[in-house]
Amino acid sequence: MKSIREIYKIGKGPSSSHTMGPERAAKLFRREHPQADAFRVILYGSLSKTGVGHGTDRVIRETLAPLSAEIIFSDEVLPDAHPNTMDFFALKDGKEIASLRVESIGGGDIRIPGRKDDDQEEVYIEHSFAEIADFCKWRYIHTLSEYVELNEGPEIWDFLMEVWQVMKRSIDEGLSTSGVLPGGLNVQRKAKFLYEQVPKDKIPALLEFQQIAAFAYAVAEQNADNGTIVTAPTCGACGVLPAVLKYAQVTRGFTDEQICRGLATAGIIGNLTKSNASISGAECGCQAEIGTACSMAAAALAELYQQNLDQVEYAAEVAMEHHLGLTCDPICGLVQIPCIERNAVAAMRAMNACNLSYFLTGSRNISYDMVCRAMHETGINLSTRFRETSEGGLAKLYTRKRK
Repeated sequence: MKSIREIYKIGKGPSSSHTMGPERAAKLFRREHPQADAFRVILYGSLSKTGVGHGTDRVIRETLAPLSAEIIFSDEVLPDAHPNTMDFFALKDGKEIASLRVESIGGGDIRIPGRKDDDQEEVYIEHSFAEIADFCKWRYIHTLSEYVELNEGPEIWDFLMEVWQVMKRSIDEGLSTSGVLPGGLNVQRKAKFLYEQVPKDKIPALLEFQQIAAFAYAVAEQNADNGTIVTAPTCGACGVLPAVLKYAQVTRGFTDEQICRGLATAGIIGNLTKSNASISGAECGCQAEIGTACSMAAAALAELYQQNLDQVEYAAEVAMEHHLGLTCDPICGLVQIPCIERNAVAAMRAMNACNLSYFLTGSRNISYDMVCRAMHETGINLSTRFRETSEGGLAKLYTRKRK
């Protein structure tokens, strides 16, 4: 597996696969063809159907500027291609001089069919949770954070500290901002309102929900407003992990260094899902994004609460299992409805999954590896209407309502 640095990318929203990935591809293609005086880009699949809402065309034009870039939204179906596929063409004096097919595979990563990925070496030999657990037990390693340091080196902590600082900043900025999110849906920011409410009945469970939900809304709203966030593992699911970690820090007094231990554990879970299944909503639905984020958050909490490896795995498994089949149907292709609210719900579910693992780990029957495979099988068999095309579910019904 690659470094967990590939799971946590600092950048601007609203979509890691529809903005970060295409931006990265455009930079690469322009760098490889400096002689070009214009470009043409064809977007397919989910990139074509929800690219306007996600700002795909905007970010590509901005990246290739000041040279002109023609963006074509194609309805052509490419057999056996990733749903987020794009073709770049370099032009010189009106003639095509080069082309490149690129796939945006989720989390801001890109893949070029037929080209070897030379700049991302394998950091982890193990490729499943079972293999990691066996290795840790053989080496008397008690936590996934220790396993991360062994493979990544002590310098990983500086990276994770930077990640955590950006996460906290996105929460603070989201909690202090009001107004309407861009895109035309007239969605009001709710994080500040949520956070400042004073419930008449100060029920502990209600207060817990209020804080966690406010933190999750804050980050997700920053993402929807093109703010700077951290993919965890994607932009669309970026609010889940920061929310639960911030709540744990506020209520339990964990230091930033301890929080980074949780981030390390979460990174391994994200890595396993990305390697063995998918974190792309266009490929496997929202279960791949929000489900993975929930698993990452549940495992991070289990690490912070000093649960053992079996409990960490069970927390991650429970979190993913109960997101199986979750569709990706963003209204108008915007990362707003149901995406923002979904971050808050998943954050609470991560808390519940971690608590359940505390009591019931010894009775479990399902491994994380198994639920990861089930998620992938479920995702690839979902109708394309429910995989980030805005052609089914809420997106379809909302469009009909608006007519």
